[in-house]
Amino acid sequence: MAERTGPTLYTIPAHRAFADALVAGLLRRAGQDPLALARALILLPNNRAIRAVTDAFVRASGGGLVLPRMIALGDTGLGEAVGAALDPADDADPPLPAVPPYQRRMILARLVSEERRRGGHPIDAAEAVRLAGELAKTLDQLLVEEVAPTRLHEIELGPELTEHWQRALSTFDVVLQRWPGELARLGRIDAATRRAALLDRLVTRWRAAPPAGLVCAAGVTDSAPSVARALRCVADLPGGMVVFADLDLHLPDEEWDALGPHPRNPDTGLTRRSIETHPQFHLKLLLERMGVGRAEVTTWREGGGHDADTTRSRAIANALAPADFTGKWTRLGAEDRRLKGVTVAELATPAEEAQAIALALRGVLEEPGRTAALVTPDRALARRVAAHLGRWQILIDDSAGRPLSILPPGTLILALVEAAAQRFAPLALLALLKHPLVRSGDTRLGWLDGVRALDRALRGPRPAAGLDAVDVHLRAGTAKRWWPEAQALLTPIATVFERGAQPLGPLLATVRETAAALCGDELWAGPAGRAAAQCLADLEIEADAGPPLVDPSELAQLLRTLLDEVAVRPLQGAHPRLAIYGLLEARLQTADLMVLGGLNEGMWPGRPAPDPWLAPRIRAELGLPGLERQVGTSAHDFAQALGAPRAIVTRARRDAKSPALASRLWLRLQALAGDRFERAEALEAWTRDLDDPRAHRPSDRPAPSPIAALRPRLISVTEVDRLKADPYAFYARRVLGLMPLDPVDADPSAAWRGTAVHDILEQWWKHDACAIDALRPRAEAMLRDERTHPMMRALWQPRLLEAIDWIAGTIAAQAVDGRVVASAEGKGEIAIAGVTLRGRYDRVDRLPGGELAIIDYKTGKPPSATAVRAGYSLQLGLLGLIAERGGFADVAGKTGAFEYWSLGKKRDAFGYVESPVDPEGKRDKIPTAEFTATAAHNFTEVAGNWLTGSAAFTAKLVPEYAPYAEYDQLMRRDEWYGRE
Repeated sequence: MAERTGPTLYTIPAHRAFADALVAGLLRRAGQDPLALARALILLPNNRAIRAVTDAFVRASGGGLVLPRMIALGDTGLGEAVGAALDPADDADPPLPAVPPYQRRMILARLVSEERRRGGHPIDAAEAVRLAGELAKTLDQLLVEEVAPTRLHEIELGPELTEHWQRALSTFDVVLQRWPGELARLGRIDAATRRAALLDRLVTRWRAAPPAGLVCAAGVTDSAPSVARALRCVADLPGGMVVFADLDLHLPDEEWDALGPHPRNPDTGLTRRSIETHPQFHLKLLLERMGVGRAEVTTWREGGGHDADTTRSRAIANALAPADFTGKWTRLGAEDRRLKGVTVAELATPAEEAQAIALALRGVLEEPGRTAALVTPDRALARRVAAHLGRWQILIDDSAGRPLSILPPGTLILALVEAAAQRFAPLALLALLKHPLVRSGDTRLGWLDGVRALDRALRGPRPAAGLDAVDVHLRAGTAKRWWPEAQALLTPIATVFERGAQPLGPLLATVRETAAALCGDELWAGPAGRAAAQCLADLEIEADAGPPLVDPSELAQLLRTLLDEVAVRPLQGAHPRLAIYGLLEARLQTADLMVLGGLNEGMWPGRPAPDPWLAPRIRAELGLPGLERQVGTSAHDFAQALGAPRAIVTRARRDAKSPALASRLWLRLQALAGDRFERAEALEAWTRDLDDPRAHRPSDRPAPSPIAALRPRLISVTEVDRLKADPYAFYARRVLGLMPLDPVDADPSAAWRGTAVHDILEQWWKHDACAIDALRPRAEAMLRDERTHPMMRALWQPRLLEAIDWIAGTIAAQAVDGRVVASAEGKGEIAIAGVTLRGRYDRVDRLPGGELAIIDYKTGKPPSATAVRAGYSLQLGLLGLIAERGGFADVAGKTGAFEYWSLGKKRDAFGYVESPVDPEGKRDKIPTAEFTATAAHNFTEVAGNWLTGSAAFTAKLVPEYAPYAEYDQLMRRDEWYGRE
């Protein structure tokens, strides 16, 4: 065998299954020696890659096999350990331990908060924690790229750098200067620094004493200098090799050289910008840092058995060529643009896209032994696909996991903190008490009965803030009897939150204890529960290192920021032939069918997250990766996933809010393939057909006709219009007994304001005997009441008081002429047309001639004369009819006036009187003397049709006088309204 003269470097093209091809080659190199693999060491990028290679060994072994040691080199962005083998226990001088992530985060948050306060731009604790997370990422990039923080002082800041960036840079610089002192005090170092130290020690050890067995670094794409040095060491070992994933050996030299990085021009001092968005850039950078050339890399000989056509890699490389070189597409032959085995599906909505992907995955299961995987950075799409597969009882693992903040334990913690911060406002309180983890188990049903009763009691405008105010608000009944149980559980956290700004530790302890009291051990069960327990425990331990005081109102956002960053991955146990991968998890994975989902701009590739600390020019000066380098790695992930034997690329034409733009990756494939851009037409058609009813059976307008015994014999004067204009709504309310519910925590509506005004005037009548000088104090007392909605005080108070003053002044002026208030807020009933007509008046005045004036208060505009002439809005006439027939206990007699007293605005003043009638019938109004007779005739006709007759209760019979929509859903209005 010829002696090696250089590093051993290989690449596995995109069209080959990386893990299977790697294992095939390693098994061939092991030969017949059964222990050769056992002595081998394989360095892989992450733990998911270790599993993929392990599975490939199992598939290829065909029997028993002693696996090699596999170690994840780790990535500081992944939170992966470097591996115990790289940090041996017998090391005489091990590196200092890494600072725990939460301790680091809280210390940085404190430093940021202190510097911002010193600079005159204070921030709250939640924002400090968020900025600390971004600062930690930027600091890690400096450490990984081995850029000394002192380089910041060597940069000349031009006048084009805005005040914002200068302030951010100043804060960042000060924090960097203070951070080493904090580490020294703790006796710790940064995780990135420790990883680099371990890798450099490994290089030193291996160069002095090379391992006896095979050492293979495979699929590593991290271009950090320390990783590059380690890979170069592995490549130089006698039994070492480095295997790259999809390093393009056929990319023309002109394009390869154009990628960068480029040297500084000595004449201009400027540096040509690198093409960091290209999928090969990070690999080229890695080769340069390893000190090797692309010509030294050879193609891995073995295939994986799950390989695509060899032309696939050529077509992918051409499609992803640098923008300046895409002009060659017009000269490419068919072989260089062929995407055989790749189809695309363009769907209308994200829901359709998810259904199409689920169908494609489901179809693979019909082929024995075949595998399929969805690769997408869109976690919402991944969740939808998993839900669609559930239709066929197919469980699928989403290896990227889900944020703890959207899982039950996380949502419970956030709901608890939100409720306490809002002092248990109705919506937040009910969201907490209804949470599925609260009182789960045998006591759940009884608990929900109490919560539902509380829900009913809290409908309408919110009560005053606080647990005690909720207790005062509740009337006798189930909710009142049940509430003390819930109040006792929530009182500890309410007490702590009322103390104002305080240390974070006691706040977290109270949250943990209250959450446990509400949910018991069920809260901490399962992967999500354990992650929540660990997160709170770690944060509570390190809380003292953070900002000294935290306002409880900031705690929800602080926790949401941290819980969003905790990914909870499912336990294995779903379908063995299907998987969902994020981009990170998909590296080195393969399947017979790979579905690449979510190919919209901003999703794949994603929009680079801005760096709030260093301006782009500063990052470039320091030599840090550009924010757009993530686009290049996403494109590389796309290229690798596209190398499967069969691939489907999908996108939706719109997202949840608006039309979406196709990804640049999608557009490049489309432009390259041209008319060979094969559509998955069958899949698109199946997706549409799955939920297509083919034919629509139009619904008929509802018109129930109950028997006479079920028809009401009692009706209020306010319900007559509803019965006449929308009989179905009356039927739903009075026959079915379905009463509409007010929203929870509702804003004060016109009806609510009207009720408030009526209450003021009723109390004025009952307790103040209509004393003019007592009316305004009544209104002011109502506004001061803590039960009054804040919006009433803030927005309606001036209008209300002006209108109240107008009422008092008008009554006083009328008293001079002999008109007096005879009664207020009374009720009565009469028998008419075979039914009982019941009514309640707002006020009845006695006119100078002895006749009665029926008055109704309105907070808005009174009914129009047109509506009255059409036979609607006859409420005042019916009240007059009851008065004339002796139906009211306090007042009786002939009616001589009917008036609406509106508190609305007219002629630049609040308050005016309007009448639906006229003594002489002018302006197309009903004559005053005929009003009660007209109302009686109208009511007799209505009662004869629907109450004592057999007419059907037809929905929206006269839509223009049926404006209310409480029962529109029940009558399925949109299915028939407007159709012949």
